[in-house]
Amino acid sequence: MNRRTLLKNIGKTFLLGSLATTSTLMSLGAHAAPNPAAKVVYHVDFKDPTRYSATLTSINNIINYYESEFMEADVHLVFVGFGLRFTTDDPLKGTPYEADQELLTRQAELKGRLDALIKTRDVKVHLCDKTREEVNLPQSAVYPSIQFTASGVAKIAILQSQGYAYLKVQ
Repeated sequence: MNRRTLLKNIGKTFLLGSLATTSTLMSLGAHAAPNPAAKVVYHVDFKDPTRYSATLTSINNIINYYESEFMEADVHLVFVGFGLRFTTDDPLKGTPYEADQELLTRQAELKGRLDALIKTRDVKVHLCDKTREEVNLPQSAVYPSIQFTASGVAKIAILQSQGYAYLKVQ
């Protein structure tokens, strides 16, 4: 038998073996698992607009990466404490979370980027209602696409217990 015939026979044997294995696995109910969803929760409890901007960029980047790998991304963003500053146009005067000039200058841009992540990237956004109540901010003053959660840190803990990776931009 020459080399070419030998390689052809090996190829046929490999193909038949692969088909038999696939057929056996399918008859046992096994099938290829789809790529699982990438589950991530971001935590925002800081007041720095540049750091918050980096968080929004990170969220967009992680979603882009997962999409390039044909994975679904399930991303949550939870605001607690100083993060309240990024969920409203209210200047929060007289509160510990009062908007400074840097935030006021960048507020429209940051709001637009958050809104785009919510509407086009399906990011789920939560605000700690304890923080909101602490400063008597009406729910109507919070951006409309943001959901309220009784406790932001509890929401993060629950998501982590459900397999979400915890991320916080430093």
